[in-house]
Amino acid sequence: MPATSEVPRFDPVRVRGGMCLSGRPGRQRRRLLAAVLALIAIAFAVAGARDADGARGHPGARPPAHTAPVSGSRAAPAHPAAGRVTAPVRIADAATVRLLRPGDRVDVIAAAETAGGGDARVVARGVRVTKVPEPLEDTPDAGALVVLSVPRDTAARLAGASAAGRLAVTLW
Repeated sequence: MPATSEVPRFDPVRVRGGMCLSGRPGRQRRRLLAAVLALIAIAFAVAGARDADGARGHPGARPPAHTAPVSGSRAAPAHPAAGRVTAPVRIADAATVRLLRPGDRVDVIAAAETAGGGDARVVARGVRVTKVPEPLEDTPDAGALVVLSVPRDTAARLAGASAAGRLAVTLW
């Protein structure tokens, strides 16, 4: 059996810059992965914003961008959001307003009371509910307030119709 020999003592071997060369591809991959994830998040945010404008219960349905024409006018806005305003509207039936949530699409119907009965007409079609404020009073005859996003001309028609009669909504 051979005699054991001792290994001489020496300092450890250190390679300069070794981590930089092997770390660079890993850093590049991490940066690429972060950029791809950021792009995916942006795509989902844009797609979610488009889908949030849809009606509740009808995920694929897009309501018309225009409202009921006024005495023969056929012009519709070039862009659905062009010229939109928020219009607070008092709906006669407070219980119906409790069914609404922001984002819902509704038709607004004006009912004018006449001596011979009632006359109803659609004042706005497919308008979006922006907000449903909490009622301030508990009188059921007072109705309830709802805030709608409508074109400017429709807001004027809604104001005129609410002054002339009672308003109701139908949920899309």
